[in-house]
Amino acid sequence: MNYDVVVTCAVTGAGDTTGKSPNVPVTPKDIAAAAIEAAKAGAAIAHIHVRDPETGKGSRDPKLFKEVVDRVRDSGTDVVINLTAGMGGDWVPSDEDPAMPGPGTDMISAEDRLAHVHECLPEICSLDCGTLNFGNGNEIYISTPPMLRHMAALTKEWGVKPELEVFELGHIRFATQMIHEGLIAEPPMFQICLGIPWGADQSVDTMKAMKDHLPQGANWAGFGISRMQMPMAATAVAMGGNVRVGLEDNIYLDRGVLATNGQLVTRAIEILERMGARALNPQEARNKLRLRGAD
Repeated sequence: MNYDVVVTCAVTGAGDTTGKSPNVPVTPKDIAAAAIEAAKAGAAIAHIHVRDPETGKGSRDPKLFKEVVDRVRDSGTDVVINLTAGMGGDWVPSDEDPAMPGPGTDMISAEDRLAHVHECLPEICSLDCGTLNFGNGNEIYISTPPMLRHMAALTKEWGVKPELEVFELGHIRFATQMIHEGLIAEPPMFQICLGIPWGADQSVDTMKAMKDHLPQGANWAGFGISRMQMPMAATAVAMGGNVRVGLEDNIYLDRGVLATNGQLVTRAIEILERMGARALNPQEARNKLRLRGAD
C-alpha cells in the first residue's frame, strides 16, 4: 500500500478524442488551462501532449510545446511538468510496397523526438521503452534499443527524469538493462501502461506481474484506459504505486457523463483518500521522485 501518492493528470494525449468530447483541450491556451485545472484539483504532475490547433490532431511542434509550458509557468501554478517524447515513432507500411512507408508514417530521429524537451527542459519526459503494434490497423510504434539508449543519455545530460513507459514485460526488461548501463539516473521512474491495444491487458493480475518485474527501489505508477481508469488507479495505490488519470486515457466520469481533467483528478483523490492515503503536492512529488528542484 502506498500512503503518499503522486497523482499525474494526462490532460489531452494525441488520440482521436477531440470529436468525442468538447472537454479535450486542443489549443496551447486550453492545454495549459487544463494542466492548471488539474493542478488546482490536486494533481502533482501534468503530462502534456500538444495538438495542431487547426485539425486537433496530435503534434510534435516544439513551438506549441513551448507555448503551453510558458503559459503554465507564467501562471504561477506549481505543478511538475511532464512532456511526452512519444511522437515521431509511427510507421505504417504502404499497401503497394510494405517495405516503404505509407500514409500516416511519421518517423524521426532520437534527437528530433526530444527537440521540444531540450527547448523546454521539463522536470520529466516520457520514454516509451519499446516497439508496439498500436491498434487494429497497420500502425506500428517504433522505439529501437539504439534510439532509446540515445534518448536516455540525452535526458540524463539535461537533468530531465525519463518516465519509463512500459506496455509489456519486454519493455521492463529493456528499461532495466538501460538502468544497469547507467543511462537512467537513480531512482528510476516507471509508468505501467495498461489496456492500450495491443499492449498488456488492464487487470489486477497484469499490474501485479509487471510491478513484480520492476527493479528494486524504482518509483512507479500505473494506469488503465476508459472505464478501467479508476479501478486501475485504486489497484496501483493498493500495490504501492502512484496513479495517472486524465482525458488522454478516459473521457468519462461516469457512464455517459463526460469528464473534465479536474473532475478525474478529484475522483482519483477521493478514492485514494478513502483507502487511507493522501495525494502529495508538487514539491513533495519532486522530493519523492528526486526530480530537478527537489529539496
